[in-house]
Amino acid sequence: MVYFCSCFMDPEVAEIPPPIHQKPSRFKKQKQQTVVHNVIDLDGDDNLLNPTSWAKKIQEEWKILEKHLPETIFVRVYESRMDLLRAVIIGSEGTPYQDGLFFFDVFFPGGYPNEPPHVHYHSRGLRLNPNLYSSGKVCLSLLNTWSGSKNEKWTPGVSTMLQVLVSIQGLILNAKPYFNEPGFANSRGTQNGEAQSLKYNENTFILSVRTMKYTMKNPPKNFEDLVVGHFFSRAHDILASCKAYMEGVQVGCLAKGGVQDVDEDGGKNSDKFKADLFGYVKPLVKEFKTIGVKDCQKFLLRLLQNRLL
Repeated sequence: MVYFCSCFMDPEVAEIPPPIHQKPSRFKKQKQQTVVHNVIDLDGDDNLLNPTSWAKKIQEEWKILEKHLPETIFVRVYESRMDLLRAVIIGSEGTPYQDGLFFFDVFFPGGYPNEPPHVHYHSRGLRLNPNLYSSGKVCLSLLNTWSGSKNEKWTPGVSTMLQVLVSIQGLILNAKPYFNEPGFANSRGTQNGEAQSLKYNENTFILSVRTMKYTMKNPPKNFEDLVVGHFFSRAHDILASCKAYMEGVQVGCLAKGGVQDVDEDGGKNSDKFKADLFGYVKPLVKEFKTIGVKDCQKFLLRLLQNRLL
């Protein structure tokens, strides 16, 4: 299996027992496909035709991914099933997806690269973005699953899988996903639009927290160590974000350096959001403790104390 990923753990800080302690590579290649893939039925691999030109193009994609993947995207591919790929994207700072893990299955059809890859999102039944359906559908112009100009659509010989993954991370999992919905894009910058965007971010962050919990309980096969290592190293950052949001920091305005890009028109986080988030933090802390994260309970105590003040 080819596994392209980047190092997100500092072994001097995160005391994780082997093999989780090892830094994963951004791109990893596995000889046999052993995961349950959510794009196609895997039983038909004997009938899959792999023309030389098609296989060569896939290998070119592997080389691009291996060389240029950002540190926050990890990919596995399978030498025995070149038509399959699985990717995980880490939510970016300053977004309601920050520190979350978002998994995608990819299938390269026989007509690739004349037609785009098929991409399926591991939604776990949750819709946390206008472009990511609970069914797993990914709406993106580059995949020809959404409208867009000619330059935004898939272009054979030009568009790449790397562009798809970076587009999902930057254009879909962004700071204000509310405005991804075409009908709401024109309200960006207005008081009502920004208020609705903050409300959407509140719900999105809660769905992201729920996704974190589900991912730790049932990590995608062959990504178990990566999932544990990621949340082991980032658990305290995630809980600190929860605490900050419950104290009034606008959702999506946090970065490692502190609060950023606060929108004065967006208002403050709602009391309902704060109460709902507190309810979801408790099971999240339970999962963190299960994977060995220490000192999580203090966050719950601080949150409880703040709620009683």
